[in-house]
Amino acid sequence: MKSKLMGAALITSLSLGLTGCVINIGDHESRADRFYWEVKQEKNIDNLTKLNLGMALDQVQLIMGAAEFTEAFTKSANDANAKEEVKVLFYRTQWVEGDGKTTKNECTPVVFKNNTLVGWGDTAYKNI
Repeated sequence: MKSKLMGAALITSLSLGLTGCVINIGDHESRADRFYWEVKQEKNIDNLTKLNLGMALDQVQLIMGAAEFTEAFTKSANDANAKEEVKVLFYRTQWVEGDGKTTKNECTPVVFKNNTLVGWGDTAYKNI
């Protein structure tokens, strides 16, 4: 009887001790997450300097890694019958506001036409 009572007391005290445990799943505002996105931004900025016009999409992705956002569409090319495939990859390069979310205005667009790099930055994006 005494051992059952001690076992119950032990279980009760352990369960009460665990009720205060909380797991943070990443709000992008904690110190560790902030450090992560700062490192990612710096890496993306550095990697942009390694790009050259005319590179293939897969070459750029090898250098830059996964994009934060992508857009893709087709449009008529100079030849009326030809279609041009346009793809834009967005990479985080600047902090705008601490809302815990990466948005396109915090990214640099990298523009491809027919899987060939034609430019990056706001000017390239506006001239698609």
